[in-house]
Amino acid sequence: MGQRAAGERLDESEIASRFGVSRTPVREAINQLASIGMVEQIRHRGAFVRRVGIGELVEMFEVMAELEGLAGRLAARRIGAAALATLQLRLEDCRQAAARNDPDGYYYENERFHAAIYAASGNSFLQGEAARLHQRLKPFRRLQLRVAHRMRQSLREHEAIVAAIAAGDGAAAEDALRAHIVVQGERFGDLNAQLGIR
Repeated sequence: MGQRAAGERLDESEIASRFGVSRTPVREAINQLASIGMVEQIRHRGAFVRRVGIGELVEMFEVMAELEGLAGRLAARRIGAAALATLQLRLEDCRQAAARNDPDGYYYENERFHAAIYAASGNSFLQGEAARLHQRLKPFRRLQLRVAHRMRQSLREHEAIVAAIAAGDGAAAEDALRAHIVVQGERFGDLNAQLGIR
């Protein structure tokens, strides 16, 4: 995820050879990526990593912030002891990755952390929609962790989110998650710089 540049052509034969598979599963994977908007298929030209304009990207982060906020609010009301223990474990995993200064490890633990919040919301439809958009935003979320100090800041935000959920404070959990996700101010400029947008 995030290893190919926007606009890059996806060569089915090269990908199949790289992974030691036939072209059929590669073609199916490309079709799935196209169905979620990550790949653009152009007739008689092939499949390309879809370019996302900064306006569209900001809009996706805005929607993601609202979905995450709702999941946090519901989780604060509905979370049980086992789900809270899982969320606290996911937070500890994020803490350990940050202590190792491991942005790749933190990225994967962050994904598990957010999935635990979606599950704790008790709303399977919300869980599915949030997971789909989270998947769509993966390459951009990963880039944010490369910005100086973002991983440590993200961890502090995670701690506040877990504290609010554990306290049953739905409004605080919603606000904390919304602020954690939305791309604004300096983070917007940092993301632009990472994407090479001027």
